[in-house]
Amino acid sequence: MPAIEDTTSNDDRQPQEATGARMPRWLPRAMVLALALVACFQLASWGFHQLINLLLNILIAFFLALAVEPAVDWMAARGVRRGLATGLVFFGILIAAAGFFALLGSMLAGQIAKMVEEFPQYLDDVISWMNSTFHTHLSRLEVQNNLLNSDWLQKYVQDSANNVLAVSATVLGSLFNLLTVALFSFYFAADGPRLRRALCSVLPPSRQAEVLRAWEIAVAKTGGYLYSRGLMALISGVAHYVLLEFLGVPYAPALGMWVGLVSQFIPTIGTYLAGALPILIAFTVDPWYALWVFGFVVIYQQFENYLLQPRITARTVDIHPAVAFGSVIAGTALLGAVGALIAIPATATLQAFLSAYVKRYEVTDDPRVHGRGRRGRGAAALARVRRTLHDR
Repeated sequence: MPAIEDTTSNDDRQPQEATGARMPRWLPRAMVLALALVACFQLASWGFHQLINLLLNILIAFFLALAVEPAVDWMAARGVRRGLATGLVFFGILIAAAGFFALLGSMLAGQIAKMVEEFPQYLDDVISWMNSTFHTHLSRLEVQNNLLNSDWLQKYVQDSANNVLAVSATVLGSLFNLLTVALFSFYFAADGPRLRRALCSVLPPSRQAEVLRAWEIAVAKTGGYLYSRGLMALISGVAHYVLLEFLGVPYAPALGMWVGLVSQFIPTIGTYLAGALPILIAFTVDPWYALWVFGFVVIYQQFENYLLQPRITARTVDIHPAVAFGSVIAGTALLGAVGALIAIPATATLQAFLSAYVKRYEVTDDPRVHGRGRRGRGAAALARVRRTLHDR
């Protein structure tokens, strides 16, 4: 069979080859779109990390506004303007906090002065005990010289002097964050109805009812959480006051109040801050008293964590103790101290809101469901069913 000759000329082949090697028209646009998306993501991530501190302050302010809103609503219902009512509530909180810290500051200053004045006597007592127990021959002058000329003390003083600027910046930053939280919480509480109207104005009527219901639940659960914390602070303060008064430690009422409030309202490190001060004051009276206070603080903390707190939280916030404990751990992992503080009211609000959309059914009378207490009744019911089937 004769071969078929290709009659296509070279001039006709060149446009076809050029057309096959040309870049698709959509590819440059896709590349530009992908680069734009990556740039937008990087910009959004950078902006989020820059604003994370402000967002956390706004979150704290929102929950603080929810906590004070019942008091503001109560005053507004009796004819007080909402802005004035909010200002009065925050002024009362400020006065109470200032009085508390002024009392503790004067107490702490007096105890520090007393410790500095009586430090040589404490040192002599400790040296005498060591000499009699370990058969050493130490003297106070020798111990003081070794302590003052030690390398670690000189290095500590030098590092502290170098870090004065950093400490000052940290203090100023904390004050600024505190003012930011106070300002936002004031506006959230004072303009609560206006904020709800603005939020509902962009939603259909069915969604508006859900938003308002969630808002009411959040107010109730946040108030319940603060009530539970206040109750635990009262119990803790009374328990530590009884111990300190029994040991004869000075300023026992103020120290009990300090332990109760700090341990309950400062997350994560509040327990350690609360226990350090009474231990220090007890040490000025008798070192053995400090050991007794330390042991009581540790034992009471375990009692509170495993018995008291789960029961009170379950009653006031209406969530299971295990859920409350897990929410605190999750909140701490996500947002640190802020997450630990708001984890329980946020979880309780979400649980109460979602419970309206969960359909529940009646539980069957089965011993595997009701446990051992219902086993006899369930076994009897199962036996009746079997007899009925057998008769049939």
